[in-house]
Amino acid sequence: MKRRILTISVAAFIATTPAFAHYGMIIPNDPMISQADGRSVALTMSFSHPFELDGMMLDTPVSFSVTHEGTTTDLLGELQDATVMEDQGYTLDYPLDRPGTYIFSMEPQPYWEPAEDAFIIHYTKTYVTAYGDDEGWDTELGLKTEIVPLSKPFGLWEHNVFQGIVKMDGVAVPYAEVEVEFFNEDAAATAPDELMITQTVKADADGVFTYAPPSDGWWGFAALSTADYTLPQDGEDKAVELGAVIWVHFEEWTGQ
Repeated sequence: MKRRILTISVAAFIATTPAFAHYGMIIPNDPMISQADGRSVALTMSFSHPFELDGMMLDTPVSFSVTHEGTTTDLLGELQDATVMEDQGYTLDYPLDRPGTYIFSMEPQPYWEPAEDAFIIHYTKTYVTAYGDDEGWDTELGLKTEIVPLSKPFGLWEHNVFQGIVKMDGVAVPYAEVEVEFFNEDAAATAPDELMITQTVKADADGVFTYAPPSDGWWGFAALSTADYTLPQDGEDKAVELGAVIWVHFEEWTGQ
């Protein structure tokens, strides 16, 4: 695999943001499963700093499910404990019985982050297509907060743009802030400055954002907002950061 150097190429409104952003993660072994790949997908779930490969505790999620052809199935009881990036995570081998798009979604328990003096809840999802059928790639799950893909969230070449619309309670969020980070899975990527580890994209007035990654691999998009409620911590009411997270895989360009 080629060495990656994160000098960033983006498509809209880029600004830098501090490193060490948090991400809920659902990473399949392959986002496009063919008959030759077998009839299941292996998923790894974590709560992590994906570029630094720094894991954090992911307690048993509030929910974990898959949606296919309009039907949502609860998979919470099927998660297997695992160590991911040296901390608590989960794995799941899920059988793919029919063609089409499978959307895996996770709502975690609130995570207390002392550095931010706030709780974090990342509603996380990823899309997997089976057997050459991409029907349902733009499915909206109706999560509390969600990035609905406007570009197919698989089958993208590196440098293709990805577009999504940020929603809260089903309504588009104007000028939403979206953090973007690379899953540095093989630790091959380097950043010339810490400020370039996490990128920030602003959505437009309709809640639509655009990003073009500089490299193939998994890229996480997290649209952040503050909840209209608080949670108690040490006898005080604390703010809650809500994240709409989607993971998108970009393929290495093999053309001339």
